[in-house]
Amino acid sequence: MWLHLLLFLLTLLSTTAVGARLAFNFEQNRPTYVDDLWLAITSIAQPDTLLAGLPFSLTLLTILLAHEMGHYLTCRYYGIEASLPYFLPAPTLIGTFGAFIRIRSVIPTRRQLFDVGIAGPLAGFLFVIPALAIGLAYSKIIPSVGAQGDFVFSTPGVMRMLQMWIMPGVSAADILVHPVARAAWAGVFATALNLMPIGQLDGGHILYSFVGDHHKLLTRIFVGALLPLGFFYSWSWIFWAALIFFFGMKHPRLYDRAPLGRGRAQLAILALVIFVASFSPAPVRP
Repeated sequence: MWLHLLLFLLTLLSTTAVGARLAFNFEQNRPTYVDDLWLAITSIAQPDTLLAGLPFSLTLLTILLAHEMGHYLTCRYYGIEASLPYFLPAPTLIGTFGAFIRIRSVIPTRRQLFDVGIAGPLAGFLFVIPALAIGLAYSKIIPSVGAQGDFVFSTPGVMRMLQMWIMPGVSAADILVHPVARAAWAGVFATALNLMPIGQLDGGHILYSFVGDHHKLLTRIFVGALLPLGFFYSWSWIFWAALIFFFGMKHPRLYDRAPLGRGRAQLAILALVIFVASFSPAPVRP
C-alpha cells in the first residue's frame, strides 16, 4: 500500500508542477508550452505557485484513477486478483506516464476478459467529457494561438465537437485551452491509446474476446499500421509500435467459447466509436 501512495503523491507533485506552469501561461495569454519543462520542474521549489497547478493535476489524476479503478473494481467483482493502481511520475509534457494495475491471476472467461478490458476506458471517458466541457468553457479566444509555442496539440473529434458547441464558429487554432481542458485532452489521448486493438492493451483484450486465436495476426497488422503513422505524422507512433512489439504482443490464451451476447457487442461498438472520436494521427508535434 505504501508504494501505491508514494507513487501517487509523487505523481500529484509532478503533474501539479506542470499544471502551475500551464496556469501561468494561460493567465498571461501565452501558448500552452513555451520553453517550460525546466520552469515547471523548478516550480516545485516554490510551494506558493503550486496551488495554481491543482486544477490541472487533480483533473488529470481523477481521469486516470477512474480508468484504473474501472479495471480494478471489475476484477474484484469477478474474484480476479489485481493490484491497486500504480501511478508513474515523469518529466513529460503532462508530468506523468499514466497509471496501471497488475492483474495477478488468470482471467478465465471471454466475458470476464471483455468486461475487465472495457471497464477502464468507459469509466475514464465518463470523467473526460465533463472535464473537457468545463475546461473549454473557461478557455480563451486568441487568434492563431494554437499554432504558436513549442508544441502544437491536435484536436481530436470529441474535443472539436465540444468546441463547436461551446464556442460556435471559432477555429480550433484560435482557442487558448484552459489547463483543465488540457488535462482532459490528455485523458482523451490516453483513452485512444488504450483502446487500440493491439496486444494487451484494453482494446486488445476487447478484440481477443471476440476473435480468439486470430488476435495474434490482427495485432501484427495493427502494429504494422503504426509505422506509416510514425513516418508521416508523428515519430512517437514508432516508439509505441516498438514498445508493443517487444513487450505487449502476447496474450494469454482462453479456451472459453461462450458467446459474448448482444449487450457486449453493443458495448464493443461504443468502444470503437469512442476510439475513433479520441484518436489523432499526430497528437503532439513540434
